[in-house]
Amino acid sequence: QVQLVESGGGLVQAGDSLRLSCAASGRALSNIYAAWFRQSTGKEREFVAGINFSGFTFYADSVKDRFTISKDNGENTVALQMNNLKPEDTAVYYCAADPFGSDRRMASSYDNWGQGTQVTVSS
Repeated sequence: QVQLVESGGGLVQAGDSLRLSCAASGRALSNIYAAWFRQSTGKEREFVAGINFSGFTFYADSVKDRFTISKDNGENTVALQMNNLKPEDTAVYYCAADPFGSDRRMASSYDNWGQGTQVTVSS
């Protein structure tokens, strides 16, 4: 099992930036796939970005060129740098790791989740 704790959410204006961080314990992130998901009110949890053990990154089309996922293997953390934020980015953001399912873009493929951090973007 991997224990995950997110931080860094908040209230910002459209066009601003935020950096989310996820601290892991129990497993080394250097050896496993990690991802960020988000869930807004009334919607299903959706994939935002992922990074594999080799450092290859994957993004949802809606955040490509604005968000960057990265890992710090020494600190055992995974970060999500979010630039040019839009009101539609408002959601609770969750860190997930070590999927058991084959589709890493599906929330149902994970059972290791953080508690989530709220990001609110005002227009």
